[in-house]
Amino acid sequence: MSGLVVAIDGPAAAGKGTLARRLAAALDLAYLDTGSLYRAVALALLRAGSGRPDEATATAAARRLDRRLLGDPALRDEATGRLASMVAAMPGVRAALLDLQRDFAAHPPDGKAGAVLDGRDVGTVVCPDATVKLFVTASAETRALRRHGELAGADAAPSLARVRAELVSRDARDSARATAPLVPAADAHLLDTSDLSIEEVFARAKAIIETARTRRS
Repeated sequence: MSGLVVAIDGPAAAGKGTLARRLAAALDLAYLDTGSLYRAVALALLRAGSGRPDEATATAAARRLDRRLLGDPALRDEATGRLASMVAAMPGVRAALLDLQRDFAAHPPDGKAGAVLDGRDVGTVVCPDATVKLFVTASAETRALRRHGELAGADAAPSLARVRAELVSRDARDSARATAPLVPAADAHLLDTSDLSIEEVFARAKAIIETARTRRS
């Protein structure tokens, strides 16, 4: 990878997506939410009536993924997220989407000089040679409050207790899976956002990236 590649990993609702989008905009880099790929596969399966797919079915859906689904509002639905976490644990699905993610990092669209990718295994599997690796996390309580706030205006919004339980359950699945578990890369910079504002998180991340850029030049 000749361009600047920033890999951002971490659990749900830690703030990695907000940070990644802001960094991409500030540094004029391409942005990819890798989790949206798994959500798109999950959404395709749900709409096909396959709410509990086996690995072969899920892998086939990943291989024929319609990228137009990446902009579908239903990607953020709870049901989509739950199934996305399940299919993301399937080696066949991860393999089907790996080349797409690596190609994005190696050949950023729109003539960009680099890319920011966020997910759960970007720094460890997708882009192990990324220029900068960040692992963004926060306490379960903080993340539950954030996610609950996002869902508060929706019909039949879940309780805070249920949101927290689902986040903890998803953390366990993502961290324990045999293929590409959610773990910080050995050379990742840890950013705990529990008690930080987005401005503070952004400033720290940008400083880390600028230092890495200076060392490369």
